Amino acid sequence: MKSFKILAVLALAICVSTFAFAETQSVKISGDLTFRALDRTQYSLANDDTPTGIDTTRAATDHEAQFLMTQAEVQVDADLTDNVAATVRIYNQRDWGESIDNDATYHPNQTVNKSAYDNINIDLAYVQLKEFLYSPLTLTVGRQDIWIGKGFIVGANRRNPGNTIGAPEYTVSNSFDAVRATLDYDPWTIDMIYSKISEDIVQGEDDIDLYGVNVGYVFDSYNAEAEAYWMYKRDTDNQPNASKYINTVHTMGLRGSGDPVDWASLFAEGAVQFGQYVQNSAQNASSSRLAWAFDVGTEITYFEDNYAWQPKMGIEYIVYSGDVENTASRDAGSSKQYTGWDPMYRGKYDSKIREWIGTYYQTKQGASSAIGGLSDADDSRTNQQQLILSGSIVPYDGVTLDARYINFWQQKATRLANTSDKRSAWLGQELDLEVSWDYTEDVSCGFLAAWYFPGDHYDEESVDVATDLVATMAVSF
Repeated sequence: MKSFKILAVLALAICVSTFAFAETQSVKISGDLTFRALDRTQYSLANDDTPTGIDTTRAATDHEAQFLMTQAEVQVDADLTDNVAATVRIYNQRDWGESIDNDATYHPNQTVNKSAYDNINIDLAYVQLKEFLYSPLTLTVGRQDIWIGKGFIVGANRRNPGNTIGAPEYTVSNSFDAVRATLDYDPWTIDMIYSKISEDIVQGEDDIDLYGVNVGYVFDSYNAEAEAYWMYKRDTDNQPNASKYINTVHTMGLRGSGDPVDWASLFAEGAVQFGQYVQNSAQNASSSRLAWAFDVGTEITYFEDNYAWQPKMGIEYIVYSGDVENTASRDAGSSKQYTGWDPMYRGKYDSKIREWIGTYYQTKQGASSAIGGLSDADDSRTNQQQLILSGSIVPYDGVTLDARYINFWQQKATRLANTSDKRSAWLGQELDLEVSWDYTEDVSCGFLAAWYFPGDHYDEESVDVATDLVATMAVSF
């Protein structure tokens, strides 16, 4: 009933505003519905284990999980007078069969707001002022999507309110509460960003803020572009009588892409991080940060232009620097430089299973804390290298087959806790196969099959193959 009332009020407001201001604005309503059926096994890499973890969902805690989910979005775009526009997008996402009347055992080991299953949430709510003060400047204020370059540093601020979906990596809410000023000096573009990631109204010293500047240039040949950026995340927790935590991250980087020949494209991005890191109050001295990451790859389109099935292939290499100092020694007051990569608000994920370990899921080995140096011993967001081989074909009009093979290994081999011994750096390999079918212009269907095969880095209790099977149907309007 609550959801119905909200939708009724929204519809009434749209109707009234449309009639009252029909001469000065246009209103566009759009949306989509996405349905998924999921079958997952061995996300902990051990069928006898139920690790507690970061966002311990059914997929991470059970030997096997089958569930269905629905995501619904409705967006209203209004063009007002004098270069003013406003956008609002509301959504609901939940697993089938869950409601306020059901018990709380659905998501084991995590707190669930049972009333959230039927909630209508806000993903976008912003106003855009074009030619603000003078013509090249556009000002955007409110909850908005922000995607810088390929999303390697900033692209998604993921939310799963009430933990209503068992596969949170599919959340539709990725927006930022932000103010964004964009200067368009074609071919130059300058973006200035401030975002409040987390606010505590009681303590002023435990917020998370994001600041950034991105400068882009589009070349007039080779379909080439380049960007330079500075992004600063300030994440501190200095509450009285509480654990001390400081994580300030200055990320500076360069990105470029282009088509040096008409049958291939190249891209590359590199970034370095500076700042301070204090893990908790037991660390008496602050550690300076020096971390780095880069992403380089190519896509070959020669065969796409010369064969009926339009085959494409690509290769990509990504590395995030790591820190392997034993956690206990850092707690004792170590001021050794911290070299672990901070994922910032990355939106680009290339695998379906492995890259979400540390974000939403934990393996048994990671949960056991048997390895020192990282809060999660096999966190995919830091201390990792990955080589990606990809390809696709279009055997029929509207049908696309994609395949991706990824090999993962650590940038630094991790030490065993309280020893100088090291584990193998090879984390494992993953195979993702996906078929998509454009049934009509408005309806698409797909099926994903993914397998993650643990490597020699894992002990004998964490070598089971993780699988993910996902069937999808999406409708847009």
